[in-house]
Amino acid sequence: MSRTDHFNNPNAPKPNSVVPSTTAVVIDDGGRIALVHRKDNGLWALPGGGMELGESIEDCAVREVREETGLDVRITGLVGVYTNPNHVIEYTDGEVRQQFSLCFTTELLGGTLAYDTESTDIAWVEPERIPELDMHPSMSLRISHYLERRPAPYLG
Repeated sequence: MSRTDHFNNPNAPKPNSVVPSTTAVVIDDGGRIALVHRKDNGLWALPGGGMELGESIEDCAVREVREETGLDVRITGLVGVYTNPNHVIEYTDGEVRQQFSLCFTTELLGGTLAYDTESTDIAWVEPERIPELDMHPSMSLRISHYLERRPAPYLG
């Protein structure tokens, strides 16, 4: 199933669902950020995805990182809460989801870098190289907020 991210687009379809989701900033010892190249939209992104019944939002982030990168992490903090009603994700099955995502910081505990069936590639990327990548503005925003080392989480 593919998706189209509508960001501040007045012609975007109206949302018909909200699904709590996560993204996570995973850093290696060299300060590089783990990014996945998504199949559903062809863009680079932080690992993440939708929360499942029976799990906490923190467990969702840990699970999604493990599934999408092969890495084991521990949640250490919150970059921000992203609920822009002008960011909707349109899926080919008819779902149109309003953004509701929490972005977490993590501590890398171990694992072996490997991508899953939702991605075509995975890479450790130096922060200064991120602007070169094809990435949705909402993902760039999360990374910028992380790199700013804000004293409090972003709310917006």
